[in-house]
Amino acid sequence: MAEIFKQDKSKLDNHPGMVFIIHLLMDKMCDMPKKANMHEIMEKHLGETACFNYDETGAGFAPKKYLVSDESGEKQIPPQLLITNCFEINKPVMDAIDESQLWNCPNGKAILNSCKYQVVATDMMAAGLSAKERADMLVHYIEALVEIFPECRAVVFENSKKMFTREDILKCSIPEESKFIHYAVNVRFFNIEGTNDKIVDTIGMSTLFLPDLQYHFHDVNPNEVVNHAYNVLSYIFDEDNPIENGDTIDGLLNGQMSQEVQWTVQYEDSLIQPVRTVIDINMGEYASGNR
Repeated sequence: MAEIFKQDKSKLDNHPGMVFIIHLLMDKMCDMPKKANMHEIMEKHLGETACFNYDETGAGFAPKKYLVSDESGEKQIPPQLLITNCFEINKPVMDAIDESQLWNCPNGKAILNSCKYQVVATDMMAAGLSAKERADMLVHYIEALVEIFPECRAVVFENSKKMFTREDILKCSIPEESKFIHYAVNVRFFNIEGTNDKIVDTIGMSTLFLPDLQYHFHDVNPNEVVNHAYNVLSYIFDEDNPIENGDTIDGLLNGQMSQEVQWTVQYEDSLIQPVRTVIDINMGEYASGNR
C-alpha cells in the first residue's frame, strides 16, 4: 500500500480537493498495529467503520457516516481512509522554506532530523464531501491516528506542511469546528529581502475547495496580521466562502479587527509557491506591491 504514496509531490501542489496526506514521524521502525486495535480506535473516533483491507503493507477503513456519490452518481459510498505500514523516509518531508515556517512546533527541525521512519495516511474519494463534512472526518481521522500509533513523535500535513507533536494533538481542547484550520492550515510569514515589505499567506484551505489568503504589507505587526488571517479563515469556513472580488472586509485598528477600517479583497495567483488562487487582502495605507 505504501506504493500509493510514492509519487512526485510537486504534482500535488494544492490542487483543489486533492487527497489529504498525513506523515506520522517515528524515531524507530514500528510494527503494524493489530487489526482489531486499529478498527476499535477508528470506530471510537469516526463511528461505524468498515475495515476493507488489512495486511503487512497497510490498512484501509471506510467510515460509514460520510457518504459520496460513486462514479455513476447512483450510489452513495463512504470515502476510504488508507494507512501504510511503517517505512524508511527516503526523501525529506520538508525543504528549507517549509522548515522556516514551523511556528506550531518549535523543536520541529530536531524531530525531523531524528525521525528516519514514517507511516503515511490519506483519504481517497473524499472530494465529494462538503467542506464541513470532510473537515470533520479528517479531524477525527487525525486524532485516531495519533492514538493508534503511540510511537509517533510528530505529525506533518503534506498539503500545508504544518507540523504538531503527537502530544499537542492529544491534548488539543479547542472547539471541534475550529480544529481543521488549527491542525491543517498553515499561516506563513516571509520578509521580502532588501525591503520593508512582508507577506503573510495561508496554505491548506484548498483541500476543502476553499481559498487561501494573502497579505502583502509593511509597517504592521505580523502577529496582528496572522491573527486577522485566522479570523478570516474561520469566517470563510463557517460561511462556505461568500467573499467575491471587490468585497470589503473588516481591517485592523490598534491591532484588533474593526468595522471602522475596511480592506478591499480580490482573487489572484499567490506570490509565494505553490502557485494557487488566493484572496489577496489590500491593507490600504499598509499595502505593498501593485494590484
